[in-house]
Amino acid sequence: MQVSIGVAVNPEHGSHAPELIRNAEAAMHEAKRSGRATWRTYAPGFTSAANSRLALEARLRRALRQGLFELHYQPLVNLEDGKVIGAEALVRLPRDGGSEVGPSEFIPLLEDTGLILPLGAWVQREVCRQGRQWLDEGKAIEVLAVNLSATEIRSGHVQGQLRDILAETGFPPDRLELEVTESGLMSRGSQAVEFLRSLKSLGIKLALDDFGTGYSSLAYLRRFPVDKLKIDRSFIRYVPDETGDMQLVATIVAMARGFGLRVQAEGVETEAQRLFLKKLGCDLWQGYLCSPPLPAAAFADRFLSSTGLRMRMRRDISTMQAKAGYTERQLSPVIDNLMRIAAFFAPFWTDPTKINNTYLCTR
Repeated sequence: MQVSIGVAVNPEHGSHAPELIRNAEAAMHEAKRSGRATWRTYAPGFTSAANSRLALEARLRRALRQGLFELHYQPLVNLEDGKVIGAEALVRLPRDGGSEVGPSEFIPLLEDTGLILPLGAWVQREVCRQGRQWLDEGKAIEVLAVNLSATEIRSGHVQGQLRDILAETGFPPDRLELEVTESGLMSRGSQAVEFLRSLKSLGIKLALDDFGTGYSSLAYLRRFPVDKLKIDRSFIRYVPDETGDMQLVATIVAMARGFGLRVQAEGVETEAQRLFLKKLGCDLWQGYLCSPPLPAAAFADRFLSSTGLRMRMRRDISTMQAKAGYTERQLSPVIDNLMRIAAFFAPFWTDPTKINNTYLCTR
């Protein structure tokens, strides 16, 4: 258990009980915002911060009540061939007449207030619904990743909730990936391994997120039934300029290989970073070098190929196969490349200006 303490002293911080309690609470929220497990003595600036927090909390409650949250999807790219195999679903809060608020600001507040539980349930259901819709439309999607917060892990309801959602939506469980952090898992203590096994029993894939920033224990890594390690963006940011970060990333990739795990790097923003990761044998990457998170429709238009289109391509080039003697195996990579090129250029058919600011993920 972690304790955050706020202190208000009479008469410096108030002369009446209601005022002292209000100011002590503002100091406590500041202690939480500073990383928890600490204490803060009240200062005048804390009151305005507390008021801003209350206003944001009211906005979050309204967004939940009115269904205003949105999901954006950031591509997951195969380093070997540049193919987009899926996406990570990320929550966004629209302006709705207010100022723009990023996830790093509103997610911690959602966790503090417990609002992350209903939001998490909505995210899981919406991702599975969207994934099922894409599959029904013939779009190729191998995996959709969803973050699982420490609060959700502690709740004890995740396994049953996901079982119901998968049954309700019909989304294949082996195409759903849950991203959990080491610190979040530690909130379950000795039950962490059993918790992960209960999720694996549903057929879901598991990824250990932000690896290297938490406990990073090899003993935990050996025991946790996870499929993938995600290298935190803080280790990628200064590659290839910082030798220490390069060595650390190389060590994580080699260690994951030793445990039979796939490796994914996040926060890739330069071609030099992508090439470095490819040389190491990293499996997947995501980042602004490929694309920022996009609304579902924009993501699908740009990155998801249609199996129906693939079938038509096979039919249309069947004469080439017959006349030139090409085998099915020889034609398959040709079709793959054509599909990726078609998916990439689709947005430019309606808006050619986009080509100036776009990186080709499907190399």
